[in-house]
This record gives sequence, C-alpha cells and structure tokens, in this order.
Amino acid sequence: APPMVDWPDPGTPVRLTVKTWSGLAEHTGLALPAAGPKLVTMKLANGYNISFPHAYVESVEELDDAPDFEDEPEPEIEQDDSLPLVHLIHTGGTIASKVDYRTGAVSARFTPNELLDAVPELRSIARIRAVNLGSMWSDDIRPRHWNRMLQATEEAFSEGAVGVVITHGTDTLHFTAAAMSYGWSGRGGRPPGRIALTGSQRSPDRGSSDAAENLIAAVHWAANGPEPTGYRDSAVAVLHAASSDGRCAVLPGCATRKYHSSRRDAFKAINQDPIAHISIERGIPSIEMGEATPFDARTESISPMLFDDSIRIAQFLADGHLHSDMVQAAIDAEYDALMFHGTGLGHLPIHDPQEDSPENTRLRVMLADYCAEGGVVVIVAQTIHGPVHLDVYDKGRDLQEMGIIGHGSLCPPSSALVKLHHLLSQGEGRDAVAEGWDSDLVGENPPDAFS
Repeated sequence: APPMVDWPDPGTPVRLTVKTWSGLAEHTGLALPAAGPKLVTMKLANGYNISFPHAYVESVEELDDAPDFEDEPEPEIEQDDSLPLVHLIHTGGTIASKVDYRTGAVSARFTPNELLDAVPELRSIARIRAVNLGSMWSDDIRPRHWNRMLQATEEAFSEGAVGVVITHGTDTLHFTAAAMSYGWSGRGGRPPGRIALTGSQRSPDRGSSDAAENLIAAVHWAANGPEPTGYRDSAVAVLHAASSDGRCAVLPGCATRKYHSSRRDAFKAINQDPIAHISIERGIPSIEMGEATPFDARTESISPMLFDDSIRIAQFLADGHLHSDMVQAAIDAEYDALMFHGTGLGHLPIHDPQEDSPENTRLRVMLADYCAEGGVVVIVAQTIHGPVHLDVYDKGRDLQEMGIIGHGSLCPPSSALVKLHHLLSQGEGRDAVAEGWDSDLVGENPPDAFS
C-alpha cells in the first residue's frame, strides 16, 4: 500500500518534492484538500492546482511565507537543444484546466508553459515551443478557429518543427482533427511534419487523469513518429485506448469519432483500425505501428488550404419528426448545402406507402427540386459503423435519382461535415462536390468500402 503522507492543513505554504521518472521535481505553493484518495493536492504559485499520489512524495516542508501569487514570473524552462523541435499549440479544454476549490468548478486557464512544469517527462522527448492560441471549450470552436490552427501548424513547420501537438477539448477534437487532415492533404499533398491532437477526459488534478499520458504520447508521436504520408495521418488523435494507464491509441483524424461522454477511451476509429499504439512504461513512450499497409508519401504541401468561413451547412436528422418546412427554412436562408444523417444504410422518409403521411411526399418533391436546381444535398449514416449504401433498396435508388450525394461513403458524420466544407470551399459547385465525395481524399473513404 502507498505510504501515508503527513499533509499540512489547507492554506499552509509548502515545498513539495516528488519523484518522477525524470528524477526529483520540486513544487512550492499552498496545501489544498486532497483531490482524491491517497493524493496530495497543492496550488502552485502560477495558480495551477496539481496532485500527486502519496507514493510519489519524497518530502514535504512547511514554509513560513506564502509564495507571491500575483506577480510570480513563469519559470525558465531549460530544454535540450539536441532534441527535435515540437510546437505545442494550446487551444483549451480539460487537458489545460484547473479546479476552483471554492466552487468545485473546472475552468480552462493555465498557460502552455505550465503544462511543461506539470509534465516534466516532455522535456526528455522533445524541445518544446509553446504557442497559446487562447483557452476555449471545444464546443465553442468554429471553422475560423480551424483556420487559425492550420496557420499555426504552417508557422510551426516553417520555423523548423518536425511535429505539432494541438491540445484541444475532447468534445469536438475529432472535427478539428478532420479539419487538419483535409486542410493539409485534401488536395493530394501532405503536411511537412506530423500533427497530433490530444485532450483529456479527466482534469489534470484528478488521480484518474489521462492528461499527462496523452501529452507524453502525443509529443512522442510528433517528435519521433513515422514520416507523414498525407493519407490517414495528416492529423491524428492520440488518446487513451483503454480505461487503464500505459497505452494510448493513435487514431486517423479523418475517421475518428467521440463515442463516449466520460470514459477515458472515448474515441474510436470508424470503419478502419488505429494507425498505431503508444505504450508508456516508467514514463518512457514507444510506438507500435498497426498492421495497415504502409502508404507512399505524397508531395509535400507548401501551405494548407483554409476553409471558406462564409460557408454555412444545415444538418438534419432523419426520423419521424423530419418535416419539409424545416428543410425549406434552410433553403430560403440560402445555406450552401444540406446534410442529412440518414437511417440505416442512408435513408430518408420520402415514401408514403399507407397514403397517410403526405409530409414524406412533400419532403421528396422539395429535395428533388432543390437538387435539380443545383442544390447540394449529402447523406451520411447515423449508425456508428458501416457504409452509406443506396443500391440495396428501392428507396436508396430513388435518393440517387433525386440527385442526393453519399452512396459508398465510409466517412463518419463529423469528418463528412468537414469534408463537405472543404469541397465547398473550392467554389466549384455541385458536380465537384459529388466527384470529391466519391473520392478518398485523405483516407476517410477507403477503396475496399464494400469488401
């Protein structure tokens, strides 16, 4: 059993020395109530709350004076110039959060340099340059922020970085990962270096936090992973593969979905396998590549293609409450495209076999007219896995004859939304979208879809 620690009363100034796999680390701050069983928790001078298991504690020294919490400068971080350069781009989220012990609320506040202070193992993996794009909860991120992240990755590569890690809230991390993939490689190229996105399901001061391991794995992949090809690996999500420690999955950014709201292994690759796994033993990460056939590297892209921020896409769920007036409102508002999350193989309520549901007929006529006038309508699958297959039933063939795009796609809905935005940003109309939808731009739509 871990040793008990004689922890002073909350508010007591303390100097805590802890054991890490990189050696001893010293922290000065105020003692706080423990964030969990068999943990000690303290507030650092930079305002960040940090916790350690009792087994990590080397010594605790009570101090006479409290640290200066107002004007304490960020510590100088010494780095090894012989290590590869990785830019750590911070956007916010639980991985960069701390707890207000007066209210119990988790807020995203602390700076990227504080991540290095909290996870000293990173300093032995890469030379880190921290870039703060701002602290945002990921549900507030929009395409304009994808563009800013694409620009930040371009700046990182131009400054000699071999890889980039984007720390990001998990709720929409899979959308941003897809945006990095299509932005860099949607036109057939590849980024100059590796791009990894990571986040955490549990805040860093919780004993069950996945923040440190996810960061270690992501930085290791960015620094030491295989040369990017531009196919499946233009942007990868590095997160926990299981609920226990020690193993993180490297998932294709173009085909990943958040499928669980709270578990640490919240993300899964959709319709394909993980690219790799990263094992972490005693703080030392190692890469285990998956069994997929290696791909030839595409030509390096000079810069990413940004998303047209003026484009708007209306989304609808196919079910018993889908009505034509909802869709007409989006058409009247001049949305650039409509995306339907279809049932089963990709179906919509457009038939009225009992002659008691005229709303189905109205929806069919409206969509057929809209497509005939050049409107862009795409259908994706509501199901977690499997293709959109519009050749199996008469209804699917009717949808194709109406001009609805989507047959044959294996792209999960989040990636499909980003792909549609990417194609619309090229400004070439419905036929170009249809052609791009049939293509496998970045690995989102593997050619063996129906095998």
